[in-house]
Amino acid sequence: MMHLIYNQERLRIAVQKKGRLHEASMKYLSSRGLSFPQNGKSLIQSSEDSDVDVLYLRDDDIPEYVMRGVADLGIVGENVLAERDKQLSIVAKLGFGECKLIIAVPKNSRMKVPADLRGKRIATSYPNLLSAFLKKEGVEAEIVSISGSAEITVELDLADAVCDITQTGATLAAHELVPIVTIMESQAVLIESAGKSMRKQDFLKGL
Repeated sequence: MMHLIYNQERLRIAVQKKGRLHEASMKYLSSRGLSFPQNGKSLIQSSEDSDVDVLYLRDDDIPEYVMRGVADLGIVGENVLAERDKQLSIVAKLGFGECKLIIAVPKNSRMKVPADLRGKRIATSYPNLLSAFLKKEGVEAEIVSISGSAEITVELDLADAVCDITQTGATLAAHELVPIVTIMESQAVLIESAGKSMRKQDFLKGL
């Protein structure tokens, strides 16, 4: 893992390096008067006009960096925060990156309700949230943990159903899958570390 070198006198905000929340996160920071230069593959950049640094991280690493105080603030999906189960304060819901964590099955399947998943294989990159949901429903099923592209697992006979996030439903439709239950609704949230600082409080005053 690369060690990030930073100035502790500056505010550090962690955002997704790439993916569905990256562009919207940068637009949000821009709306707060922050601008960052395009700088190739650097994982840390300094604002051109304020004492703020942005850290570009994998989305599922952001809660860990914030929890450990390496980043003062972070922008991450509620679904990622819930899956990582980090006890972090949500400062604000940001109103972008809306999606749902759903369980989907082949459109011609006889599986229609959660109880029909009993004994089935469910592929997901959210094993903790799926496990908690199945336990609540009293359903015993095999969880197939993967890191992404869950929709293709049914076609390849790796799984009978998938548990994944969806926004428009287009990817599900492309693989002839239909949702049967929503586990949680999610959007981008601003989270903060436990540490207190004037620079962080000044930033939060604008919310």
